[in-house]
Amino acid sequence: MKLDFAPMEGVTSYLYRNVHAACFPGVDRYYSPFIAPDGSGRFKGAALRDILPENNRDVQLVPQVLCGRAEAFLAVSRELAAMGYREMNLNAGCPSGTVVPKHKGAGMLADLQSLDAFLDEVFSRCELTVSVKTRLGLESTAEFPAILEIYNRYPISELIIHARDRAGMYKSAPDLAAFAGAFSTSRASVTYNGSVVDTVSLERVLTVAPTLERVMLGRGAVTDPALFRVLRGGEALEREELREFLSRLERAFLDAGLGEHYTISRLKEVWYYAIDKFPEAGRLHKAINKARCLEDYDAAVSALFSSGLYDASAAFRGR
Repeated sequence: MKLDFAPMEGVTSYLYRNVHAACFPGVDRYYSPFIAPDGSGRFKGAALRDILPENNRDVQLVPQVLCGRAEAFLAVSRELAAMGYREMNLNAGCPSGTVVPKHKGAGMLADLQSLDAFLDEVFSRCELTVSVKTRLGLESTAEFPAILEIYNRYPISELIIHARDRAGMYKSAPDLAAFAGAFSTSRASVTYNGSVVDTVSLERVLTVAPTLERVMLGRGAVTDPALFRVLRGGEALEREELREFLSRLERAFLDAGLGEHYTISRLKEVWYYAIDKFPEAGRLHKAINKARCLEDYDAAVSALFSSGLYDASAAFRGR
């Protein structure tokens, strides 16, 4: 089975990806946190640095784009082609309240006529292979058959389906029945995404789609960076592996010239998920969150790893 790492804004930057690939090889593809171009398709700064080929030499990266205008998407595609990319991904699934009202991300699913027009223009002019990451609907997963009719009109290279509607955000249970229907009727190859956090949750998905060949992991993989190995029958994440990974991540941030406070804030984003490997670590987690300097942060992390609370079998709890 092919296993990909989902884009997670604020977490899976190129620095994170490179450290993860060095410590836990075996990810088939990483997806960049979305590029959000301006109305003319321009993007720069952190979004540009994140996808520069020289910053992603050791990973197979698929850039993801979030925009609601075909012209902007096509402008980004030309920039990516000039960098040597041959594939890009359209984000039609982001459920954020700051994104959806702008008819971007999952907001694209609100107007199927506009979605159809967008895809028609993109696929008639784009030089690159285009995949789509989508939700099963805006307010209900019952919307997806009509949405899939639109997708099936175009040569989408891959349909990555997050098995929730936008209304469910990340809290509702994945609708595996709706996913199974989509899996069986999509013209494009289908990748599953949504709350695969351990072997048990993967088996639930395979029960409804036994011939599924590709899965995208997100929050579960940030909680357990060895999850790709585990799902392939490998060993569970060891405590010292996690400690070394986080230490190397800290060093990578600092070596890249990120300031102390920014480095700490990025590490806290990772700990939001990784703390689930330490059940009942409330007080010690608070110490990490309260840290304002690296000395205090490192001391709090050391105390946590020395606490005896680490549980290799623990997975992302969902929240």
